Amino acid sequence: MSASISHAITRKSASNLAFAFGLLPPAKRRAMSALYAFCREVDDVADEESRPTDLRRQQLAGWRRDVRAACDGQSPSFPVNRELQPAIQRYRLPFALFDEIIQGCEMDLDTRGYADWPDLERYCHHVASAVGLLSIEIFGYRHPGCRDYAVALGQAFQLTNILRDVHEDAARGRIYLPQSELERCHVTPDEILSGRYSSRFRALAEAGANRARAFYQRAAAALPAEDRRAMIAAELMGAVYWQLLLRLEARAFDVFGAPRVRLPLAAKLRLVARTWWRLRIGPFAPNYGSA
Repeated sequence: MSASISHAITRKSASNLAFAFGLLPPAKRRAMSALYAFCREVDDVADEESRPTDLRRQQLAGWRRDVRAACDGQSPSFPVNRELQPAIQRYRLPFALFDEIIQGCEMDLDTRGYADWPDLERYCHHVASAVGLLSIEIFGYRHPGCRDYAVALGQAFQLTNILRDVHEDAARGRIYLPQSELERCHVTPDEILSGRYSSRFRALAEAGANRARAFYQRAAAALPAEDRRAMIAAELMGAVYWQLLLRLEARAFDVFGAPRVRLPLAAKLRLVARTWWRLRIGPFAPNYGSA
């Protein structure tokens, strides 16, 4: 088994989350790379729609059994889980949170839409906040309030992703924005599935952005002072995703006819410098959540 499988998966993804790992010391960087690779692998299983749903369900059950073996000190079979096991042991990562992530992937097998915001936020907790709760164990924290920070920031990230990826998700027949909001804004599912932009869709997306903004603000307020430096990678992620949300707002949430919103490397590097300065030297102020 190559010792760099997780690293290769992380590099190939070119993820905003992976970009932040460079701010971590080597041991934590390796642990986060292995955690990210696990999340990437189970998400890819759920998204592989060329395979029958029952087969993907069986594969996710296999991932559940295997990561449980890793958590129980047994010998996992999957290479990514073998690389993840040292982090599980060193940082005492609980199986229950890995199980929550897999449950979120299973929701993608069965659910093509969500009834309302609380319904969607339950999904976001599984696929994003649970990842945040595992991540802060690796980053290291002292104050229990840091868990509230991780939950809120995970919600903010996932809502931002949902707004950015409406068009791509629609191509797979998925609409994550809640049905109650579609009805309130008089947007039909067919309009989203066929990629038709309108002022009504803009109002729908703005409601989602307002909800995401509230979670960014909640995360900024929840981060305990004694844990700010330990959360430097999470704070960089917050800054990057916040900028993505601002770019979506600048284009009035027209995600159907324009290239996918991305943050250029130069902009990310500026955020690295600003985040490092604010947490290490300058007065603390999050790079997200404000106008």
